[in-house]
Amino acid sequence: MAKPQKRYVCQSCGSVSHRWQGQCGDCGEWNTLVEEAGGVVTPFQAKHNLQSGGRAVALVGLDAELSLPDRMATGIAELDRALGGGFVVGSATLIGGDPGIGKSTLLLQAAARLASAGRPVAYVSGEEAADQVRLRARRLGLGASPVRLAAATSVRDILTTLGDGQPPAMVVIDSIQTMHSDLIEGAPGTVSQVRASAGELIRFAKERGTAVVLVGHVTKDGSLAGPRVLEHMVDTVLAFEGERSHQYRILRAIKNRFGGTDEIGVFAMDDSGLSEIANPSALFLTSREEGVSGATVFPALEGTRPVLVEVQALTVRLASGATPRRAVVGWDSGRLAMILAVLEARCGLTFSSAEVYLAMAGGYRVQDPAADLAVAAALVSALSERPVAADTVAFGEIALSGEIRPVAHAALRMKEAAKLGFARALTPANGVGEGNGISVQSFRTLGAFVDHLLGR
Repeated sequence: MAKPQKRYVCQSCGSVSHRWQGQCGDCGEWNTLVEEAGGVVTPFQAKHNLQSGGRAVALVGLDAELSLPDRMATGIAELDRALGGGFVVGSATLIGGDPGIGKSTLLLQAAARLASAGRPVAYVSGEEAADQVRLRARRLGLGASPVRLAAATSVRDILTTLGDGQPPAMVVIDSIQTMHSDLIEGAPGTVSQVRASAGELIRFAKERGTAVVLVGHVTKDGSLAGPRVLEHMVDTVLAFEGERSHQYRILRAIKNRFGGTDEIGVFAMDDSGLSEIANPSALFLTSREEGVSGATVFPALEGTRPVLVEVQALTVRLASGATPRRAVVGWDSGRLAMILAVLEARCGLTFSSAEVYLAMAGGYRVQDPAADLAVAAALVSALSERPVAADTVAFGEIALSGEIRPVAHAALRMKEAAKLGFARALTPANGVGEGNGISVQSFRTLGAFVDHLLGR
């Protein structure tokens, strides 16, 4: 009889090693390799026999008729926007976020909406007792909703309960790291258990047409805990972002097989739970009655939704010999270093003797490369102490050559700015004309843009 092989699986990235070592060779994390039971490699597994044991697979053309997947709209517009219209029947959705950010609250509100609309919904908690979930529902005013609750961690028990009779339309598993499958060895939360438990739940979703929602923990760096294979197994991955010290929350679609990615939904946390924000731009714009240097408004684009956010910069001159500091909140620090280098090399400005602080108002995180021009405007304004007009927005990508490159959806960005009362836009020279009541000033190079800001 062949001897079982030992294997060590990294609990951070899921890579497999045949010997223990202190540091994972793939992700570089320390003390994450855990021994798991390995299988026996047989000659058949080592070399497949292609002459027997298989069956023909039906092949179809790309022009075959198909129908759009059925969706279940929750009635929460911001959640439905991030999902692409609602939960898809028979799909698997993974939602992750920091502890206490509001994942369970949001899903309980969505489950109550669907249950009140006549769809059977089950909420299974592996971290709290059913009474604790019931108390939260009463605090949110959802105590009368016909949501079925259970507190369980055994996947076999959960699937046996759900498979008895008519399957529910949606099942919430809170959380997948607490689930345990008896088909494989290992403690709950390990890579093998997370993978096996999620696989059984997803198989149930596909076979019975139930929308399964999995709540996932996040690591200290903000990424979903467990291997990336879990993200590949599900159909949709949602990230619930926000600072606990701030009121707002952002639900971001990272992956969506049935809709667009990078769509966001914006919520505010209050005593009655999570409420929708119809105009998220109001959250990230501060009131500026008088001109303040170092502040510029940037029309960001999240999926198909434009969001106006204020970029704030501050420069502090230092004595000669002191090491300047660069601090960034809500933007890429490497991108800031690049913008500072281009401003010094192409425009003759000096930031090497000044500390630079950059922040996005409200703790908003910007990943749009079109923010380069707004950041440059805020930096130049802070350095020269010349305010940018309060009714002006700026967007554009800056190249290392000093060229200002055009960005996508310029008209959509300006339309949102005009809706909120902005009158002027500083844009790349990409042929964007007057429109939506906004006066457009275009620039081809960063030098011309800086000259305009400084009144040269």
